[in-house]
Amino acid sequence: MKKTLIMLLLLASGLVQAKTVTDILQRQVTVPDNPQRIVLGEGRLLYTLALVEKGNPLARVAGWPDDLQRYDRQTRERYTAAFPAIKKIPLIGGANPGQFSVEKIIALHPDLVILPVYARKPTTQDNVLAQLSAARIPVIYVDTRVEQLKNTVPSLQILGEALNDSQKAQRFIAFYQQHMNLIHDRLRQANPPRPSVMLQLHIGRRDVCCTTVGRGNLADLLEWAGGRNIAAGKFSGVFGQLSPEAVLAANPDVFLATGMSGPQQPDRLQLGPQVKPEAAQKSFDRALAGESVISQLVAVRNGRTLAIWHNFYLSPWHLLTVEMIAKTLHPRLFHDLNPAETLREMNREFLPLPETGTYWTTGDKR
Repeated sequence: MKKTLIMLLLLASGLVQAKTVTDILQRQVTVPDNPQRIVLGEGRLLYTLALVEKGNPLARVAGWPDDLQRYDRQTRERYTAAFPAIKKIPLIGGANPGQFSVEKIIALHPDLVILPVYARKPTTQDNVLAQLSAARIPVIYVDTRVEQLKNTVPSLQILGEALNDSQKAQRFIAFYQQHMNLIHDRLRQANPPRPSVMLQLHIGRRDVCCTTVGRGNLADLLEWAGGRNIAAGKFSGVFGQLSPEAVLAANPDVFLATGMSGPQQPDRLQLGPQVKPEAAQKSFDRALAGESVISQLVAVRNGRTLAIWHNFYLSPWHLLTVEMIAKTLHPRLFHDLNPAETLREMNREFLPLPETGTYWTTGDKR
């Protein structure tokens, strides 16, 4: 608490410049002008920070949870190899957002805590915010994963302002809007029929069919890309289950799956920074063959399938998801769209560590 009190005294005396930031929940928060000890509420915020921070995107991070290690070992290994100091960042809890230790966060003496908005609000979230506020630690919320279409651009603006690099954030915002608007505007002008789509999350990870998204989240990205989600309106929450009977009755035009396993899990759908194209394609074929319900779909038998790296949807990287879906659903309308080139441009213009893996693949016709 001593360092926190010192920071407060410095802020009050004007020796450390401060500013007011309005976060994505419309909370007005006073933050240091150039924070140096940041705690992240999700390790996979790395994806977004890499787009708006210069050099090591975690250079100022003083603590984070364990979700990156659990859900994306591929990215963690690549970034720790390039920036070994990342290995020394203390953990504030496990992969589940309900496992945060407020005591550990306070003990790290952060001058800023950045928390994501979750589709399912952790039961401890209000308590965490109350305790950090009582300790006079600034907390800002961002959202690039729940209402992406509404909140991604303002969240990038918030991060650029809070982290004192609005210029780079604004450059990426312009890039993001250019790519997203191209798809939106072309669909609006052409107004083509929308193919029906079955979206299955984490194909092969569960024994029951079929975990999907009904609204918000990936469902919004699917709609933006010109698809018609067969799960829309089928359940009240963001995530839910469709019965095998409902999937077969819907007989979707296209089947879309997500996955995020790496080479260490050859029995799962392999996609991500360390995966080769051949391994991704073969693993998707195995996953489709192992799904007793999905494998019956005409779309699967005809090869109208697409698998995308699950972690894309958590960040502004979802623009690549939208491009791939749009190109799959409307190949003639988007014949000139090249998601691989979009990724190469992101590598050149924004990323400290170029991404060279395999992030999408298709299945063979049966």
